[in-house]
Amino acid sequence: MERIDTQQDAQGSNENKEMPDWMHDERVLKEHLQYAFVKGCKVLGQGRVADYIPELARADTYAFGLAAQKTDGTVVSCGEVDTRFSIQSVSKVISLALALKLLGTEEVFSHVLMEPSGDSFSSIIKLDTKSDLPYNPMINAGAIQVVSLLADQVGFQDALQFARYMCMDPDVDLNEPVYRSEAQTGDRNRAIAYLLKSKGVLVADPEETLDLYFRLCALNVTAKSLATLGLVLANDGENPITSQHVIAPRHARAINSLMFTCGMYDGSGEFGVKVGIPAKSGVGGGIACSVKGRMGIGVYGPALNEKGNSVGGLAALEYLSDALHLHVFDYHPYIVEK
Repeated sequence: MERIDTQQDAQGSNENKEMPDWMHDERVLKEHLQYAFVKGCKVLGQGRVADYIPELARADTYAFGLAAQKTDGTVVSCGEVDTRFSIQSVSKVISLALALKLLGTEEVFSHVLMEPSGDSFSSIIKLDTKSDLPYNPMINAGAIQVVSLLADQVGFQDALQFARYMCMDPDVDLNEPVYRSEAQTGDRNRAIAYLLKSKGVLVADPEETLDLYFRLCALNVTAKSLATLGLVLANDGENPITSQHVIAPRHARAINSLMFTCGMYDGSGEFGVKVGIPAKSGVGGGIACSVKGRMGIGVYGPALNEKGNSVGGLAALEYLSDALHLHVFDYHPYIVEK
């Protein structure tokens, strides 16, 4: 077997290079997705659903779905890809995108840092002992800080419309039982908000901030919704189907970067090595993945590992990354016979 250099040379063009089969043959992508689906299903029994939010404890441990949407609009899927579930921490991507759109990069990142924390998503250790500002927008403290920037700018209905726009899903809506459950049991998030307030860095009223934060975490989405969300980010903030720019390319780049370094909680480093795709997970079982210039992938699998990531999703994505050369540091070789 021989690896052929596919990098564009000074005088050549990539236009005539042979593309990987899955890029132009839907059947090949479907076959790989089906195999990844089986891989994910085999490990679902190793996880457990989130039970610290009572409504999430109702989820089916063995529910699983995978969806992929390519830049030409092709959608391939397996399993429960139309099942509605609460977006949870994947909403951090949407709130950050809206804040960047409204306020700009410099303003947003003067209120929240861009560094991996290495701690649990709900930890307050570093916030209390090492930094007045949250480490990044992908952990609870950082997301609450970002939402505080929005709370005086937009109402929930405006944020909801933006979420629908990013997911290209008009049926995204508030799951009232999950919202009430989160609001009643979210004491740690209240502690985070008031700790930020005590440090003088929270921008809006803590209760208004928390209400918007809980509502955004309780949005109902599907694996297909998350695949489209990933696709928009993979396509520099533009929906390739409608050619509409949802967010600016520089903002999509910032979000992708933070998803890669911080998007899978304190499992982000391992995920970066094994899968290597910008992704954001949520304890509702969702994962949104952005495969630069090629596709978005959405996962629904509420059986979680100890770090809060979908066990089925992790297994499926590791297979897809390896089989389709999706890792951001892959050379993307085309393998040909000598």
